[in-house]
Amino acid sequence: MTTSPDPPAGATECVILVGLPGAGKSTFARARFPGHVYISKDAFPPGARDKQARQDAALRAAFSAGRPALVDNTNVTPADRAAIIAIAREYGARVIGYYLEVTPRDAVARNERREGRAKVPKVAIFASAKRLVAPSLAEGFDELHTIR
Repeated sequence: MTTSPDPPAGATECVILVGLPGAGKSTFARARFPGHVYISKDAFPPGARDKQARQDAALRAAFSAGRPALVDNTNVTPADRAAIIAIAREYGARVIGYYLEVTPRDAVARNERREGRAKVPKVAIFASAKRLVAPSLAEGFDELHTIR
């Protein structure tokens, strides 16, 4: 774990989860961060338009209210994470990343135990695995943790 200087007074935190579908991000979020505003594109209504804009608005609303937020998406690329980090920085929020590192095989096995909308096609796991770039502090995280 690496940390940087304290955020400005009154700032809150932004937790960004990174990992393949089926890595255990949502389970981790519920157990570890029950007081955070939970933001996930999967939680938006089916067929919702412009999920990125909805996510950005939800983040801004949480920070405007002085609430900590957690973004639970795959966030597999630096570009995915950069948009979240930029908004967090606008509000002086501390940015904490958790990379749930699992193999595609383990993610598929976990996914098989899911039911309903929670279960994703296997191709989504493999497509995410191909795009996955492990996060680094250089992206703007104040703390970055890897969970294996």
